[in-house]
Amino acid sequence: MPVHPTALVEEGVQLGEGCVVHAYASIKRGTILGDGVVVHSFAVIGDEPQDLHFDPAIRSGVRIGARTVIREHATVHRATRPDAFTEVGAACLLMVSSHVGHDVRVGDHVVISNTALVAGHAQIGDHAFLSGAVLIHQFCRVGESAMLGGAARVSRDVPPFTLAVERNDLIGINLVGVRRRGFSSSAIREVKRAFHVVYDDHGNVRENARRALESGAFQEAAARQFLAGFSEGTRGFLRPRRKRAEGDAEE
Repeated sequence: MPVHPTALVEEGVQLGEGCVVHAYASIKRGTILGDGVVVHSFAVIGDEPQDLHFDPAIRSGVRIGARTVIREHATVHRATRPDAFTEVGAACLLMVSSHVGHDVRVGDHVVISNTALVAGHAQIGDHAFLSGAVLIHQFCRVGESAMLGGAARVSRDVPPFTLAVERNDLIGINLVGVRRRGFSSSAIREVKRAFHVVYDDHGNVRENARRALESGAFQEAAARQFLAGFSEGTRGFLRPRRKRAEGDAEE
């Protein structure tokens, strides 16, 4: 049965073809589920934001992409602005007791593991992997194919294709992730080189990235994407532990 009789699906919810809603799941008004979305028992999708200033009369919602699976007790809260959506992309996996806060944007093919928490207004890039008990601060950006190790705490932006652990510690390139995606050897070499250009040179990492991008020395799309990511965001960027210890400028 696509929708279990004990599930709560409020008026105005849109269910795509082939959606499955398990026992005791709760799908609130304003939620749109793409084709083939699976929502497991006791998950709650589209409830009110945990924002002290939110007006419950505001009409907003949640949009979940096709083939995404939402496991038991996971929560996704609706947006805080009128007619806006918290968005989770296609083919994602939100594991048990994970949380996606209001106004978050989650890309495609993202894994958010058990008890990982993504605070409001954060952005998670395509193919990112958030391990168990990861904590993402409000307004942070996690780049494409970045991986966060178990119980990592992130309060600054995580560049694309990188690996982060513990508290704002950047380890290097997420080689396992990019290789699994089929990146060429030349693309991986350029991403590695771009990483070192940004972080090995002293000074402002935004400026280092801008100069490298404008130099024309990087032609692979992945390397250019890595460098371009430093031109955006408001929270600063993770840095390798040795650079944090040296006190280099981070923005």
